[in-house]
Amino acid sequence: MRLIGWAIALAAAGLTPAAAQTPASAPSHTDHATASATTTPPAGTAQDAAKPDAAQPPIVYGSVGHAIPTPGIGEPDGRKGIQTQVTPIGQEAAGFHNNWLLPLCAVISVFVLVLMLYALVRFRRGANPTPSRNSHNTLIEVVWTLVPVLILVGIAIPSIRLLRHQYSPPPADLTVKVTGHQWYWSYELPDYGVSFDSYMLKEKNDPTRQANQRARDDRDGPALLAVDNRLVVPAGKVVKFIVTADDVIHSFAMPAFWIKQDANPGQLHETWAETPREGVYFGQCSELCGARHGFMPIAIEVTSQDKFAQWVAQNGGHMPGAKPATPVATSAAVAATPAGEPATPQPATNQAAPAQNK
Repeated sequence: MRLIGWAIALAAAGLTPAAAQTPASAPSHTDHATASATTTPPAGTAQDAAKPDAAQPPIVYGSVGHAIPTPGIGEPDGRKGIQTQVTPIGQEAAGFHNNWLLPLCAVISVFVLVLMLYALVRFRRGANPTPSRNSHNTLIEVVWTLVPVLILVGIAIPSIRLLRHQYSPPPADLTVKVTGHQWYWSYELPDYGVSFDSYMLKEKNDPTRQANQRARDDRDGPALLAVDNRLVVPAGKVVKFIVTADDVIHSFAMPAFWIKQDANPGQLHETWAETPREGVYFGQCSELCGARHGFMPIAIEVTSQDKFAQWVAQNGGHMPGAKPATPVATSAAVAATPAGEPATPQPATNQAAPAQNK
């Protein structure tokens, strides 16, 4: 038997590929540096990657993109119920939940409890030494069939009406493409020439925070929900969100807007929101997407139309119908070129500007 065992071991060693028998070499210093550079997230919108915290440009809280959140609105506040809804769909859904579903659940629960207690007392052994032999009761059978059907119909009618309103959006005033990554969000406003990435702001004492990453301030929002670059949208406008992902499945969730839309790689999903109330609203990825799933917050700032136009200009974009500033710069560059030297071609659009915001 030992000889057979040795023969099998030798045969297995002979069939093993040479590549598998060669010990793996240690990664080089260059590879390690490249991997570190790849995994290092870029600095935020108000940060300079070459400067530490003390040299960062100051944040003007209260300005567009840095509005101070309202406590209890658009953020968790410890309540057990649904967050205060600020969109028509959210208000309709919250009303359906609070004014119809919860009372109906309470009535059914009380009825079942009373019926159970009655059966325990009325049909106990002491009160019924000889149990009933009845096996059918036409009236009871009709009631316990018809009542649940009526309850389901009463739930289905407002549910279908809510779904019809939710999936029949009005014409969009603004389109935002949302892309989920491991583990941050990218936003693009194609009609405005704006695109940027949004990362979670880390705490000041977080050992993983890099020197060029701005620390969270209480005026930025709650811990684990504040971001370095908020999405800004105008109040009272219909915003269409086109949601997708580039790696794994994420979920774009904004509780105050009644939005929870999966972001699937290779697919485009659509949802929408409209709110007349200005403010800052927070959400987060709601689909388990990896090790840092809990660190993918979403922050949307709703502001006036004038401040929205100001934010678009600050991020290198332009309002629809307005002429981008790039052609003017091109004319100036051509005029400043000495005679006899060819002018350096400049882009005729502002598509290069969004890269500065990443």
